[in-house]
Amino acid sequence: MLVGFTAVVAVPFVANVWVSLHRWRGGQAPMSWTGLDNYRTLATDHEFWTSLGNSLYMIVAVVVVPTLVGLLLASVLFDYLGKQFGARTAAVLRATFYLPQIVPIAVAGFIWAWVLDSREGVLTVGLQLLGLDRTPDWLGDPDVALYSVMLMLIWLQIGYPVVIFMAALQRVDPELYEAAELDGAGWLSRFRHITVPQIRPEVFVVVLTATVNSLKVFAPILILTAGGPENSTVVPSYYSYRNFFELSRVGYGSTISTVMSVIIFAAASLLLVWQRRADRQEA
Repeated sequence: MLVGFTAVVAVPFVANVWVSLHRWRGGQAPMSWTGLDNYRTLATDHEFWTSLGNSLYMIVAVVVVPTLVGLLLASVLFDYLGKQFGARTAAVLRATFYLPQIVPIAVAGFIWAWVLDSREGVLTVGLQLLGLDRTPDWLGDPDVALYSVMLMLIWLQIGYPVVIFMAALQRVDPELYEAAELDGAGWLSRFRHITVPQIRPEVFVVVLTATVNSLKVFAPILILTAGGPENSTVVPSYYSYRNFFELSRVGYGSTISTVMSVIIFAAASLLLVWQRRADRQEA
């Protein structure tokens, strides 16, 4: 584990920090030492702060909405549909929800580019059939584009918590649900007092992993909007990529990557501390 961590994490991170202290155009171009100049520039870079603000929307789309909806769907599939229509029906529906997770991200991006096409897209045509004459330019309007990307991310992410939570519910003692039903507890009451408390560790795992993923969102932005229009959908990972490969500002791109690595590490650490405190309070 130590060798793997050193080779895969430590060495690349240290190299990235070293590059961030230089001005470099990449390739055979010379590197010139700038110290902390790139970090000072980043601190006043409006576009970076805009991208960081957009990361909050990514957290909503990747963490908050899928976790809440996934928890509800998993509970319905396990505690209601599974009992009413059989475990096979619940398993088929679970696999259906998980399907977007196994679709290659490039394919998913092109699918949603077609769905969100402002002229002949499925969403546009559907709304027109419902009588709405004017529909937004889903990916071309700065006021709408970010929410369109969020819609795709919710679709991509929703299956992950459903599968994790349904697996977690398998270990919950069925007698708890049976006793609650005998006492007259409805589905909502069982969901609140049995389901959520019993699978809290899995909820934490989903929140932790999804939070890290939300701060690294890249491919959907690259495929759907390329950070546009007017930088309304730019996120830190794409902004770093743009500086690396489009603007040949390798040192500045490394600076953005370094700062985001620290932010992700801090967020993960805070979540771990929160979990430990919660476990101690229960103990």
